[in-house]
Amino acid sequence: MSSPIRPDFAPLTNDEIDASRRFELLPWLRLMRLPNVFTAVADVAMGYLFVHKSVRSPSQLACLIAASALLYTAGMVLNDVFDIEVDRKERPFRPLPSRKVGLGAARLFGFVLLALGLAAGWLAGFLPGASAALPWRSGVMATLLALSVTAYDGFIKFTPVGPLGMGTCRFLNVLMGMSTATYTAHAVLFGYGPAELLAAGGIGLYIVGVTWFARNEAETSRSWPLVAAMTVMATGAIALGASAAYLPAVAMDRTMYWILLLLLMLTVLRRCGIAAVDPAPVNVQAGVKHSILSLIWLDAAATAATSGPWHGLAVAALLLPALILGRWVYST
Repeated sequence: MSSPIRPDFAPLTNDEIDASRRFELLPWLRLMRLPNVFTAVADVAMGYLFVHKSVRSPSQLACLIAASALLYTAGMVLNDVFDIEVDRKERPFRPLPSRKVGLGAARLFGFVLLALGLAAGWLAGFLPGASAALPWRSGVMATLLALSVTAYDGFIKFTPVGPLGMGTCRFLNVLMGMSTATYTAHAVLFGYGPAELLAAGGIGLYIVGVTWFARNEAETSRSWPLVAAMTVMATGAIALGASAAYLPAVAMDRTMYWILLLLLMLTVLRRCGIAAVDPAPVNVQAGVKHSILSLIWLDAAATAATSGPWHGLAVAALLLPALILGRWVYST
């Protein structure tokens, strides 16, 4: 994860301009920030395996993954649609202000993706032959996620609660992955128990910290908010680890699980710590990219702890396409 950073707001090189003219799909991929979609897929896959321990219904899992990917990508597209005036001033080389992608086409594309994601989410709970104790739950989670994505992009992002809005989207994404499980004993909310809520909340809290850390990545940040954001990220990882205490059985020794999470967070905090000491944009961008991609590792660790190492490796493998696509497509 030490590949060169390609900042979202850096001008395109001449080679990139020529390439984008030859390959018209590239601006659309950049609009969708395609590398990041694999972090959303990792979240929902971890949620599914956290409660099922194995792939009980491939078609059901495929629906949940499709819903997550479509809703996440819709959020990325609509983010730029809502931010068009800001990007015209600060990022004129992005696909919309540079007119490589039309604003009307992007708006339509974003809402079509949103509708398809909702449909996939509702379908997951009602697939023939795929049992779900609460079949409506996947659709409700998809609906709440779609509303949260739209609210974040259109209204919340630039407010003080913006990071919390983004964390809420990730929290709901994980819960959507968990939505087709059998009814949980000692359920707290929507049929989810403490283990599920802690795991989803840990991922959501981690993303609150990452979003806060990235708040001013286009300019020189201040050190103390970066340190505070790192503290929130670490707290999210602690909540993720604590979720295992509420599970009757796990596939990995709980102490080993804590050690694995500690090692993963040390790499994140080290990268982000460099930015906290020298909060130049390039250092903050590097910290943000590392933190976003490390989400896949956190999901893989949680999956390995609850469902076994092979499932954990399958989730970790999502990092490969994210890194490969990241060579050409922005991730921030």
